[in-house]
Amino acid sequence: MSGADPRSELVDHLPALRAFALSLTREGASADDLVQDTIVKAWTNIEKFQAGTNLRAWLFTILRNTFYSARRKTRREVSDSDGLHAARLATRPEHDGRLALNDFRAAFVQLPDEQREALILVGASGFSYDEAARMTGVAVGTVKSRANRGRRRLAELLHLAEGEELDMTDRATLAVMAQNSAISR
Repeated sequence: MSGADPRSELVDHLPALRAFALSLTREGASADDLVQDTIVKAWTNIEKFQAGTNLRAWLFTILRNTFYSARRKTRREVSDSDGLHAARLATRPEHDGRLALNDFRAAFVQLPDEQREALILVGASGFSYDEAARMTGVAVGTVKSRANRGRRRLAELLHLAEGEELDMTDRATLAVMAQNSAISR
């Protein structure tokens, strides 16, 4: 059979491969998976097999290397049976932020001009209350009052409970809603 395609001989070695896989994995389903992975690797890399050498030994080497590579990989993986680690890595779907932003925009346009202006200046633009007061020509207390009334009204329009934060990723919008956005500046 030296001139035959070695692929045609793969099936002849399945029982021996399965027995070897069972000795390594000690579990039937894992052994079957290991044999399947071995056959797939052998099939896709058949050009690397040197005709006239021992096909069974080549297959056993692939199976053994596949087993130990998977074992090393498993050791590096973090066990997370309760899902706590994965939960910390999870991110919110992007559409949630877009929906919240749309709701925010709809609520924001309902504010009186003075409140929107105050929130844009001290929240989104990052100016201090003093700077915003100078720009608008009103007292610092007036800017603070407008910003606070604007935040309260936005919270009402967005149906936020007291102390609940708007869940968004847009920094400017978060700054507008932040209670202490420019107090310390």
